[in-house]
Amino acid sequence: MEDDGLLESFWAVTRRLREHTRVTLEPWHVSPSQSRALGVLDRHGEMRLSVLAEHLRIAPRSATEVIDDLQGRGLVERRPDPSDRRATLVVLTGEGTATARAIKEARAAEAEHLFAGLDPAERAELTRILHRLRESRWPDDARERPHDLAREEAQDPAREEAQIDARDTAQH
Repeated sequence: MEDDGLLESFWAVTRRLREHTRVTLEPWHVSPSQSRALGVLDRHGEMRLSVLAEHLRIAPRSATEVIDDLQGRGLVERRPDPSDRRATLVVLTGEGTATARAIKEARAAEAEHLFAGLDPAERAELTRILHRLRESRWPDDARERPHDLAREEAQDPAREEAQIDARDTAQH
């Protein structure tokens, strides 16, 4: 890479954003993964757990754990799928809807604070660049990546979560 400073700056902003996100979510005692699940359900309504996992880009087993925690807190519930009695739908409860919307408002205020130092033209340019990066083709498996990077990512599961959080934050 021509400019190692670019990558380091990007990761520094990502780490800072993750920390601010954790602080923002503290009043609701939810993790970033749980917050994303609440947001998807608020935007799209009830859905099968497998579809939620696809939206979150996580394994179905991981989605099950997220939903188990949210259900235990009364924020979501499982219902039989009327079109397939073998399947289950996940839906927000009233408290889950209120929590999802409060988190959305808090995240919007967080974003406004984060981007306050940018003028409208800079915000538009950053948005354009982030969309371009989000839509660009990335290697689909570790064999296509440089060997050392693939090994480093495999040893650091927090790095993958940071990438997911950064992508989701850019989408909101």
